[in-house]
Amino acid sequence: CFSAALALAACNVPTVPDFTYYRLPKPQSLEAARAPLRDAIVVDAFGADGLYADQALVYAVDADGQQLRQYHYQLWTDPPTRVLQRRLIVMLREAGLSREVTDELPASRAAIRIHGVLLRFDRVPKGDGSWSVSVSLKLRADAPDGTPLVDEFYRDDEMVAGTDIKTSVDAYGVVLDRLFARFYADLRKHGDAANAR
Repeated sequence: CFSAALALAACNVPTVPDFTYYRLPKPQSLEAARAPLRDAIVVDAFGADGLYADQALVYAVDADGQQLRQYHYQLWTDPPTRVLQRRLIVMLREAGLSREVTDELPASRAAIRIHGVLLRFDRVPKGDGSWSVSVSLKLRADAPDGTPLVDEFYRDDEMVAGTDIKTSVDAYGVVLDRLFARFYADLRKHGDAANAR
């Protein structure tokens, strides 16, 4: 009887949780460009160091975001460096900023080249049990001759509507759309001036 109880206890090993993969919601449309830029646009894969280069979602232990951890079973479908690159490409294409917006062109081809660095991409707890998401990016756009058109830091936060991961992922989409809209506006200022010449 004792050996049967031991065998039964061995069978009740806790199961490993399933991995859950998250996609960002569909991006909001940018204001349509007045006229496409003359040059093609290349958006490189974003750079990221440490935690942000992995697929795991990152969360802060404290409200100041000084201590960070990765979720073990809550992952992005792709590393955020690729997710952000693809989102920006889609948004710029749909806005008609250039006749060609892509992730790759030969170095010999004249193009505006956009480089991004992901500096912060955290789910942050608030003291009342709610959450916010915090995103910080460095975005640079270089003209075909290498002259910087835009070289700025963009940062924003968004309160999360619920406490589950899905509502946080939705909030990431809202923040990214706002940041990319600001970058787009900065890029258009230079593009409109160049097209006017």
